[in-house]
Amino acid sequence: MGSGRLYAAVAAGGFRRYATYRLATAAGVFTNTVFGVILVYTYLALWDEKPHLGGYDQAQAVTYVWLGQCLYATLAIQGGGAERDLMERIGTGEIAVDLYRPADLQLWWLAADLGRALFQLVGRGVVPFLFGALFFPMAVPAGTAPWAAFAVTLLLAAVVSFAIRYLAALSVFWLMDGRGVNQVLMITGIFFSGMVLPLNAFPGTFGEIVRVLPWAAQVQMPADVLMGETGALRAFAFQAGWAAVLLLAGRLLQAAATRRVVVQGG
Repeated sequence: MGSGRLYAAVAAGGFRRYATYRLATAAGVFTNTVFGVILVYTYLALWDEKPHLGGYDQAQAVTYVWLGQCLYATLAIQGGGAERDLMERIGTGEIAVDLYRPADLQLWWLAADLGRALFQLVGRGVVPFLFGALFFPMAVPAGTAPWAAFAVTLLLAAVVSFAIRYLAALSVFWLMDGRGVNQVLMITGIFFSGMVLPLNAFPGTFGEIVRVLPWAAQVQMPADVLMGETGALRAFAFQAGWAAVLLLAGRLLQAAATRRVVVQGG
């Protein structure tokens, strides 16, 4: 099997695996929809007090909420994607089997996580977004070009998300336990991705900093591209740049971890 077909098969396996959890998916759809409604009314109250907060009008703020609910599980904002299984395999020593596979470790897990992300987008993300569009005023484009650019930002966001979580997972080679790392992933993911509040709304130097961190590539950039608040090429460059940096860092850390396994006789 060619390498391209191998990783496509791994991605398909990741999709099928999560497709088996039908009750969990239905519960996730319900939860995201309920939280979406709560956040919408919270945002509407906030935007009544501060119109055009972060450069958004109310319809854009509502759109941002539902997009966040759509991408919450898709991008594993608080963790729980492929890195969870990778941490377990590192902790149990089963990672040694993965290292013997005739496949690149990083690409294998990236493919699996992209398959998971695709299912979560289709199975859990689309329904809350459509619910929001049906019952609330939203700022969504009518043409196909913005949606095509948005689709590219989603793919790049998924790669950046994986790259962050892959680095976190590899730390278990040294920490030997992933619980603390998972807590860090949850906190940083929810806050710095803009799930709590659009990053555009943070003022001053702090706002400038959070908007250039890699988490901004996950929700903020796709949202701004969809709503026409930033140029597609600028967003692509930002996301692809962070993806390249983080994947390279993951590869370097992976090499160091592999040497550690060999030295320990794993």
